[in-house]
Amino acid sequence: MSHTQSAESRRALTAARNVVIKVGTAVLTRDGQGLDRAAISNWVVQMAALRQRGLRLVLVTSGSIAAGMQRLKRRTRPHALYEQQAMAAVGQVELVHAYESSFQEYGLYTAQILLTHDDLNNRQRYLNARSTLLALLRLGVVPVVNENDTVATDEIRFGDNDTLAALVVNLVEADLLVILTDQPGLLDRNPRLHEQAKLILEADVGDPRLAAAAGDSGVLGRGGMRTKLLAAEKAARSGAGTVIAPGRDPDILLRILDGEQVGTYLKPAQGRIAARKQWLAGHLKVRGKLFLDEGAAKVIRSAGKSLLAVGVKAIEGDFARGEIVACLDPHGREVARGLVNYNAAESARIIGHPSDQIETILGYVDEPELIHRDNMVLM
Repeated sequence: MSHTQSAESRRALTAARNVVIKVGTAVLTRDGQGLDRAAISNWVVQMAALRQRGLRLVLVTSGSIAAGMQRLKRRTRPHALYEQQAMAAVGQVELVHAYESSFQEYGLYTAQILLTHDDLNNRQRYLNARSTLLALLRLGVVPVVNENDTVATDEIRFGDNDTLAALVVNLVEADLLVILTDQPGLLDRNPRLHEQAKLILEADVGDPRLAAAAGDSGVLGRGGMRTKLLAAEKAARSGAGTVIAPGRDPDILLRILDGEQVGTYLKPAQGRIAARKQWLAGHLKVRGKLFLDEGAAKVIRSAGKSLLAVGVKAIEGDFARGEIVACLDPHGREVARGLVNYNAAESARIIGHPSDQIETILGYVDEPELIHRDNMVLM
């Protein structure tokens, strides 16, 4: 790819509005010397500036175990799971306090979100996590996400926060994943073995040539360039691009979002909405049916609106919240399919009623729509 083409691709990043930023252990802890509070302050300054531009940000941070090791004067990462969990419990307090105190200087609130793999494998918990994160973003809060190392086991742990960050991209439907590391980006060879290694400025996600350039993880972290490539592939399934960039460089976040050619940009094959809706269209396991009135079928077809309960006359099937259901018009033709926000029993109670009555009927409200337009594809 030419330099001009690469610059044009980077300029597209200036349109990103929902961004997940992942900070790695090595760059966060000065290679194990303890939390780098000056670096944290510097990143927060930039994130505050991005918030002023109207961007919605989620911060995925490593470092709890490393911070605990530093606080307890441990030089090597423990191997026993219970000792890692203990280190994480000690370090998480210091880690969150460091971010919270820095964000408060700019009038920004943070929220601690600790996740395990099981949280995102379980449909109900996945949707609950998604709803919570989206609510926090609407409130202008910066969620600070980390793996719940204190309770995670070998069977359910993500293995690295690069993977966690990619899954958060899907949760909040982000436009871009930024991974801050202690390297200038992805190099064509392992820089520890080859002094002449060159930066890969831009590449397509999934390019098989990239795997040969990926190295192993460091002493403190569980990830490495290989996990960052896998994270970029996961993020691309949601249509998001990934930038792997040097976290210690001045104004690195601002420069990335200004379209500057820093770090390595891994491009997705298609945009966020197209990728998500392609997944929905190809999801053949429909769990139930919603029978729409003529008005609801018309606005979905012509205007791409969300489906409200008031426009549904009947349901069929025993589906759970978050499962795929088909939407049929009065003639039995499939209009759309999508992820339903209420299970079958709940849906049966609220169909035919306006959204402002859902809480009265059910005693709570998760979403005002039965199916949101972003989770629906026309057939």
